[in-house]
Amino acid sequence: MDHVLDKVIENYHENEGNALTLLQDLEENFGYVPQESVYELSDRLNIPPSRFFGIATFFSQLHLKPRGKNIITVCRGTPCHVKGSEKILSRMRMELDIPPEEETSEDRMFTVEEVNCVGACGMAPVVVINQQVQGEVNIKKMIKQVNELRAEE
Repeated sequence: MDHVLDKVIENYHENEGNALTLLQDLEENFGYVPQESVYELSDRLNIPPSRFFGIATFFSQLHLKPRGKNIITVCRGTPCHVKGSEKILSRMRMELDIPPEEETSEDRMFTVEEVNCVGACGMAPVVVINQQVQGEVNIKKMIKQVNELRAEE
């Protein structure tokens, strides 16, 4: 981890970065922003950890917990909600054994997250699987896709 932090700090100095670029570099290197890395950067750069955490919790592309290899994003916008996205979300969490207060399966194979709107309302309900938008999804289609992802492992 120290080698990665050295590289992140070097990039920060070379490119006149800011706290956001530091966090983006951590996200890119680790797949999330490890808390211990934030404290280490805070000590080494004399930037309060609260500044890092404030930024990390504001931007949705930054994550403070490890994420799964496969990311399933369920849209919760009004059209998707009306067409059953809550049932899809609940079933995916149940199917992948993810507790309601968590987003990632214990084996870190899947992360199931929800967003307010994907911006593809005409295809509701919408789910994004590994950055691929899937429209007019239903539970049966989702279980099939999850099983296909499992089989790839």
